[in-house]
Amino acid sequence: MSDNSHSEWPFFNPQHQALEQKIHTWVHSVQQFTAVEENVDTTCRHWVQQLAQAGWLHYAVAGATYGGNTNAMDMRAFCLIRETLARHCALAEFAFAMQGLGSGAIALFGTDTQKQRYLPAVAKGESIAAFALSEVDAGSDAAALQCLAQQDEVGNYILNGEKTWVSNGGIADFYVLFARTGEAPGAKGISAFIVDADTPGLSIAERINVMAPHPLARLTLRNCHLSSTQRLGEAGQGFKIAMATLDVFRISVAAAALGFARRALDEALARVATRQMFGRTLADFQLTQAKLADMATGIDSAALLTYRAAWLLDQGKSITKEAAMAKMAATEIAQQVIDAALQMMGGLGLVSGQPVECLYREIRALRIYEGATEVQQLIIARELLRERLLQKEKE
Repeated sequence: MSDNSHSEWPFFNPQHQALEQKIHTWVHSVQQFTAVEENVDTTCRHWVQQLAQAGWLHYAVAGATYGGNTNAMDMRAFCLIRETLARHCALAEFAFAMQGLGSGAIALFGTDTQKQRYLPAVAKGESIAAFALSEVDAGSDAAALQCLAQQDEVGNYILNGEKTWVSNGGIADFYVLFARTGEAPGAKGISAFIVDADTPGLSIAERINVMAPHPLARLTLRNCHLSSTQRLGEAGQGFKIAMATLDVFRISVAAAALGFARRALDEALARVATRQMFGRTLADFQLTQAKLADMATGIDSAALLTYRAAWLLDQGKSITKEAAMAKMAATEIAQQVIDAALQMMGGLGLVSGQPVECLYREIRALRIYEGATEVQQLIIARELLRERLLQKEKE
């Protein structure tokens, strides 16, 4: 297995180091951890239960009062767990991550009543969470969403529209969902809602099959009645809630990419050390050694960006730029590392179900969801220009 010494970096404290060792020990103790299951829904429900029983979902929820491990989200812990799970089983990592993302907006912006109703059940694995932001014509441009929430005469809401690319769609018990309430044009006219999966008018219009199987769906809302108590945060605050939630959990996408990349390097090292070619092992060739050096250096550089962002968040700092840098760098580097590993595997890397073949499919989505690489570039540039303007104003 490739190097795990990054937990000794100054970003971490002894509790994080002990946590990483504990999660590594746990994943190796779980039988059939890397088995490929035909029924993705059943597998994800299984992992939610396994993660809950082992206590890992307490790290996915913020607020000790509501089932979390600490009062505030420990993003370094969340990232270490997500990275380790990704290194061993993509669906286990997915199940853990979605419990965090799906409930994150409630932890950040919910009332005490909303937190008490939803968060403990997430931490216990009794409820599966989901985050429903994207629409057919509103992906990267989330402010363009058209799902409509209209207030009735007593102040409750009626929702109509569709949401798509909803992870955990079809198996979730509730959705944090964003709809246009019209307080102002564009981003300022969006509100957030908590919609229980059994709410009349909410249905699964389509299950979406993707190259790396995950529970994914398109939702339809037809005259879906919600109490005003199901609105999350203030009216018109929905876009702010969505972006703040993505800022936080975007860092953990980088951590998942790191896990995938580390597993690819593990597989590549094992392969080149034993693969015989022209009377030598593949590892004896300088071309192979140069590629391994690039892979390892890329992984460490991405890890530094990832855990810098997580550390800054845990210190209460603004991390919009740093999270975007981490997500962009880690996902792009992981794609390169996995591609290089597959090349080293030769024909074996093309065989369905082989670890690197699975990683090749898994990594591709991470460069798109929670903000495509191109969106991260825009965010970084925008933040740089904003910082320059603020500096000029101080001069």
